[in-house]
Amino acid sequence: MTSALSSRSARATLGVALALSGFMVASCGSDDSSSTTSDATDTTDSGGDAGGDAAEPVIDPGDGGDYQPDIDPANFVDVIENRYLPYAPGSSWTYEGTDDGETEQIEVVVTDERREVMGISAVVVRDTVTTEGELVEDTYDWFAQDRDGNVWYLGEETAEYEDGEVVSTEGSWEAGVDGALPGIVMPAQPAVGDAYRQEFYAGEAEDLAEVVRLGASETVPFGEVDDLVVIKEWNPLEPEVVEEKYFAPGVGLVLEVKTAGGEGRIELLEHTPGG
Repeated sequence: MTSALSSRSARATLGVALALSGFMVASCGSDDSSSTTSDATDTTDSGGDAGGDAAEPVIDPGDGGDYQPDIDPANFVDVIENRYLPYAPGSSWTYEGTDDGETEQIEVVVTDERREVMGISAVVVRDTVTTEGELVEDTYDWFAQDRDGNVWYLGEETAEYEDGEVVSTEGSWEAGVDGALPGIVMPAQPAVGDAYRQEFYAGEAEDLAEVVRLGASETVPFGEVDDLVVIKEWNPLEPEVVEEKYFAPGVGLVLEVKTAGGEGRIELLEHTPGG
């Protein structure tokens, strides 16, 4: 999913790579839940990976490298009402924090716009990042919820800025184009050990996620939050970096912490529900 801490360090933008994995992705067009739990979810070292001397955890989505989600547009609904990622139009979140010593402000807004991706009507979410009042990144992410309640990530249009000018659109991708595939950013019923792809665009967007804790509590400027789902994220394209994201029921993302590969902590300041 969109990550303020990993985006600029991994590909200089926010992103997600989705696919039920610690759930094995069941066909979205079938009557079975698209989040059928898989037995194989491991965390191992990646000392021999492209990161060279990196020896960070690897998340195994359980698909054996053969990720082929069966996407049926008829299996998707128009609203996103997952309790841990409620994306009603008009909702907004304001975050602030540091990423390797640089202070960032992040605004996330669920727009009224829709975008059709793979025949699915997706919700458009705008995510802007500023540093010292200057826009450094502007991203439009596309999400949709299936009938089982899983929230899928369908792609993004992103632009990086310097001195008010676009300097890169690297990291933009769209499911169904050039072999890119959608993934899951939030399961309908998160369970510890569930591992999955959040997106898949070979060499560009390969984020993986694993549910590591339930019922956590944290204090951020927004307030004290309980019953949190904690999700670890890792990207084989940037193997030294590991992050944990904390999601609160009825609110969404409240905290993002870089646990390896640098230092970073982004906290929720304000949230306005939409609808």
